[in-house]
Amino acid sequence: MQTVDIADAAAFERTLRRLAHQILENNPEPEQVLLVGILRRGVPLAEELAGLMERFGGIRPPVETLDITLYRDDLSELGDLPEVRPTQFSTPVAGKTVILVDDVIYTGRTARAAMEAVIRLGRPARIRLAVMVDRGHRELPIDPEYVGKNVPTAREEQICVLTPQFDGQWGIHLRKQA
Repeated sequence: MQTVDIADAAAFERTLRRLAHQILENNPEPEQVLLVGILRRGVPLAEELAGLMERFGGIRPPVETLDITLYRDDLSELGDLPEVRPTQFSTPVAGKTVILVDDVIYTGRTARAAMEAVIRLGRPARIRLAVMVDRGHRELPIDPEYVGKNVPTAREEQICVLTPQFDGQWGIHLRKQA
C-alpha cells in the first residue's frame, strides 16, 4: 500500500481550530452543547475541540464517550461476543445540542448508530455531526454539519486519522494500492 499525506500536524491543528470556531458560531448558547466522541478516534478529537472551544469561547463543553457497538446494523458480522462498553453519560442529553464527533464519515452507518444510542439516553434539542474527514460513498442520507476536510476516495482506499493518543501525532493519511 502507498501512503499519501493529506494533512500534517500543523494543517490538522488549523482544521481543528476552524471546526471549533464553526461550532461556536453556529451555537449561540455554547453552555447547551454536549460533545460526544465516538469510540475510538472521535474521543480525542472531541476532547481537543472542547479545549479549543474553551480557549476561543470561554466555555468548555462537556465531553462524553460513546460506544456504538450495540447499535451497529452489522453486529452479527463482528464475531460471537464483541466487547461492549455500557453507554452512560454523566451529562444529561435532554434539551442539549449533541455534537457527535468522529474521525471519518464513510457510509453513514456509524453516525446512524450513534444517533440511535444518543436518543436512547434522552431527547436532545438537536443532534449534529462533526467529522475530520468526509470521504464520500454514503449509503444513508446523513451529512455532517461540520467537516474538516473533504477527501474523495475510491472504495478500496483508506483514510487514516492520526491522533497523539493512538499514533503519537495529529495527521491524516490516505492509503491506496500502489
